[in-house]
Amino acid sequence: MRKSELTIPPLGTFPSLLLFGGAGLILHLETNYLIPYLASITNIETIIWWFLVAAFGMFIPLLIIAGILLKKEGWLLKSGMWKIRLRFRRMNTGDWLWGIGGMVVIGFLSYLIMTLIETFAGTVDHQPPFMQFEPLGFGRYWILLAWFPYWVFNIMGEEILWRGVIFPRQEISFGKRAWLVNGFGWGLFHIAFGWQLFIALIPILFILPYIVQKRKNSWIAVLIHAGINGPSFVAISLGLL
Repeated sequence: MRKSELTIPPLGTFPSLLLFGGAGLILHLETNYLIPYLASITNIETIIWWFLVAAFGMFIPLLIIAGILLKKEGWLLKSGMWKIRLRFRRMNTGDWLWGIGGMVVIGFLSYLIMTLIETFAGTVDHQPPFMQFEPLGFGRYWILLAWFPYWVFNIMGEEILWRGVIFPRQEISFGKRAWLVNGFGWGLFHIAFGWQLFIALIPILFILPYIVQKRKNSWIAVLIHAGINGPSFVAISLGLL
């Protein structure tokens, strides 16, 4: 099949809910049952089990699902798969401005939400229970080395599937409202993180797909997702948040 003959099929409401909701349910089971159990029967910190279970039990499987969907479409390993089908294109000046601007807006709104939660609820959870750990000190900085490969799988696993594979198909089904559908689905995936973090995530859940749909470049999603996720974890690790 020639590249010009390859098509992108639509993805409607039910399949979208099935993909996002199914992954969210698995993540809920892993974080609420599997990780606490593994931590209880070992002397390994919960955060390390999160790195292992999330990487091998969620984000690598997301990449596998992406591959299966692309193979079914006929795009897997075809010429143009990365740039045309998945829309991982070279970032131009406008893409960088939108991406960096999006990070600034998301960071400000999330900080504002967390401040309001702390004001009215008294306390605020910067990390869900399965990711909580004491700030790093002497002899424990190796955790950052363990975190880095997990972080790569996290960002790329989600963005290749959610924005690269699924989002263009949702755009065919939902048109200009696709970013809302994608953001809602991405929210279902994060329900396991608890109500406080879920509310704080609302800005990135919808602003990120809005910018990606506007610019048609999946690298912007990687930039924003990694730019918010990575520094936040490092700041928490060092006791700055």
